[in-house]
Amino acid sequence: MSRRNDFRRGAVSGIPIFLGYISVSFGFGILAVKSGLSVLQSTIVSITNLTSAGQVAGVEIIAAGGTIIEMILAQLTINIRYSLMALSLSQKLDSSFTRPHRFLASYGITDEIFGICAAQKEPLRPFFMYGMIFISTVGWVLGTFLGAAAGNILPSRITAALGILLYGMFLAIIIPPAKRERSILLVVIVSALLSISFKYLLPIISGGFSVIICAVAASVLAALLFPKKEEEQA
Repeated sequence: MSRRNDFRRGAVSGIPIFLGYISVSFGFGILAVKSGLSVLQSTIVSITNLTSAGQVAGVEIIAAGGTIIEMILAQLTINIRYSLMALSLSQKLDSSFTRPHRFLASYGITDEIFGICAAQKEPLRPFFMYGMIFISTVGWVLGTFLGAAAGNILPSRITAALGILLYGMFLAIIIPPAKRERSILLVVIVSALLSISFKYLLPIISGGFSVIICAVAASVLAALLFPKKEEEQA
């Protein structure tokens, strides 16, 4: 009964994520089919990955005929933040969170789920996270399926307009913190300028490697110019 209550409480906490994921992943579904994937392939990508930026980069690498090494490095660069989130949440886990539970829960550590879990005052229990991960995953996969299906049916003008949903989410994520922190604003500007330069001045460099170079270069520059003191990190 306690597990059922925890699962239900997690699912209820994840409803806002579910609603947001449906609209955002709808844009990913459209992007995926426009890149040459089928509806089934697009849906499987969302089931097995559950990472918006990583999925977009992965689909673009597939569409461009990139290499496996390029895919691995791009995913590692983009998604390494989830490892840091997992380390942070490990300090809030209940004693019932055994190693198998940790492996299962690691599948669903996204930015939004991390935010809700980090805000919990009591220790995190496994089935609370399972409930939140389940409802969030359903929203992400369902939105992808609907978007991919719509991409094969709707006129190109409409799908082109709906395809910006995913990029709208990225803007909504980076603009508020960029207004508050100069370091984040620098990363955004530098990475954007580098990306434009690679696309128009150095087209010989593939999209996957350009993403890796832009992310690493901008982050290193920000770390050098805006280092955090030890007391701030504590």
